[in-house]
Amino acid sequence: MEMDEASQAVAVEIAAQGVIGKRVDEMESGFIMALDYMIQLAEKDNDDKRKLLLEVIKQTVLDHLTKKCAPHVQVIGLLCRTPHKESRHELLRRVAGGGGVFKGENDLKVQLPGANLNDIANQADDLLETMEARATVPDRKLLARLVLIREEARNMMGGGILDERNDRGLSTLPEAEVNFLCKLVALRPAKNVQIMIKNVLHGQDEGADNMGSETRDSGGLQQQLLGGITGRGSISGRKPRPVRPGMFLETVTKVLGGIYAGNVSGITAQHLEWVHEKTLQILQEMAFS
Repeated sequence: MEMDEASQAVAVEIAAQGVIGKRVDEMESGFIMALDYMIQLAEKDNDDKRKLLLEVIKQTVLDHLTKKCAPHVQVIGLLCRTPHKESRHELLRRVAGGGGVFKGENDLKVQLPGANLNDIANQADDLLETMEARATVPDRKLLARLVLIREEARNMMGGGILDERNDRGLSTLPEAEVNFLCKLVALRPAKNVQIMIKNVLHGQDEGADNMGSETRDSGGLQQQLLGGITGRGSISGRKPRPVRPGMFLETVTKVLGGIYAGNVSGITAQHLEWVHEKTLQILQEMAFS
């Protein structure tokens, strides 16, 4: 059949939906990894058609797997593919209201599940904790999206970012994030401070990945471990933890909560709110640029 590129892409997606829908339960755990490898090969060979086909198959598999997840996990998947802040907020409002069928772009009907905002925020936070505990962050774009989802879901809850349900249960604040925050607060809010935040969020300066001592997991694979929980060095020579975006915003919120609880708002509180706002703006650029 003679078709333009747009029609070919639609035809491939329809075919993939039919085949994958029947066989998704039979797929082996390494199938996605194999697809990623094949996509990389197609990119090296400059084979755009093969790359497009493989990417459509991968996205279709992920969509089918997502539908099998709990509603709040499905919502996180949808939010990760929603670049505009206003659209994410509208999506959150609709799922919090019970979900349903809505009219999307080009008058297409979209089925949204009903989900609890607190469940969405906690799931995003759990994923963040797992990613930020690793020695290196392989996908900072995904990390930025998860931070945005957590913060926006929390902000939409009754108490906003200071809602007591948002407490991660930290008994002490992480030293690396506290040190960086003190460094920012000591300076006047300005372009240079914004650049400092941007560099750290992108994995530079205090946010640079640290590689610690090697260990082996139960499967015999080598992993790199970070230094102590509080970020201090140790006699074993392990390096302190880097500043991570999710934990950094968690620290800002904790400090703000302490200030407001003591009724001591003022310049410091305004400065911290400015830092919080600029951090979210930079994360938005990182996540969907």
